[in-house]
Amino acid sequence: MNKHVVVLMGGWNSERDVSLVSGRECADALEAEGYKVTRIDVDRDIARVLADLDPRPDAVFNALHGRWGEDGCIQGVLEILGLPYTHSGPLASAIAMNKEAAKHVFSAVGIPCAEGVIARRDQIGQPSPLARPFVVKPNKEGSSVGVRIVAQGDNDDRLIADDFRYGDEVMVETFIPGRELTVAVMGDAPLAVTEITTDEGFYDYRNKYTAGGSCHVVPAPIDADAYAEAQDYALRAHRALGCRGVSRSDFRYDDTNGVPGRLYLLEVNTQPGMTPLSLVPEQAAHRGMDFGKLVSWMVEHAQCDA
Repeated sequence: MNKHVVVLMGGWNSERDVSLVSGRECADALEAEGYKVTRIDVDRDIARVLADLDPRPDAVFNALHGRWGEDGCIQGVLEILGLPYTHSGPLASAIAMNKEAAKHVFSAVGIPCAEGVIARRDQIGQPSPLARPFVVKPNKEGSSVGVRIVAQGDNDDRLIADDFRYGDEVMVETFIPGRELTVAVMGDAPLAVTEITTDEGFYDYRNKYTAGGSCHVVPAPIDADAYAEAQDYALRAHRALGCRGVSRSDFRYDDTNGVPGRLYLLEVNTQPGMTPLSLVPEQAAHRGMDFGKLVSWMVEHAQCDA
């Protein structure tokens, strides 16, 4: 096998460090599978760097996360260059990254979501548009970057300047009690349902990417009907957005009043993490596919949307 694969990693956003780890793991695994691999720490001259490569890559493995890597921007560059790439195309990536837009898509295909309202920077200091408990999160970020939970007993429910570190808009959502679940979709089939638990706080950026910060249980020990419903919603969301390759849907599962409980889709990740702590590789392993075979499958299914 002499296929030349470029692995894009790094970038210049808030998820740079995680992307470097994802990229390194994927590049190492692809080399072990027999691919010729070129590793690129992405900067703003990436279009020129890719165009100048000799030999021309057969495929691009996109291991970028967050803005400019996950929101349709790099996908558009790759489309213009005619380079097949992993994961979803520009449109699916852009919609999934915009939480407000994605909610409209999910609602249209009958997937329940938490109630959410967009708040803007000029509302700093004003009370939240939703009653406590609620969650404040950037409208266009991933990996739980910038997420803040305001609990029922908290005295101050105002929006604060720190909420707007990552843009002029935030999504204010009703907090859903219960459990954290995630479902990976590979191709056109869900892999499994994982329950995520943490010893303290919630599944934030630190708990996601710190060894021992969270515990992943796969298959999730939940009601069988809820398990099947989570897989159905994840596949439905994947299709509705127009995703391809691998995606991961994150849910809150409220079974506080008994089973079967109710599921709420939080978001779809079109560039799920591929680090040693990541959820998609765990679910693939649960289905009998090791990490090398997973990333090879992603390369072999790389394409352009245009």
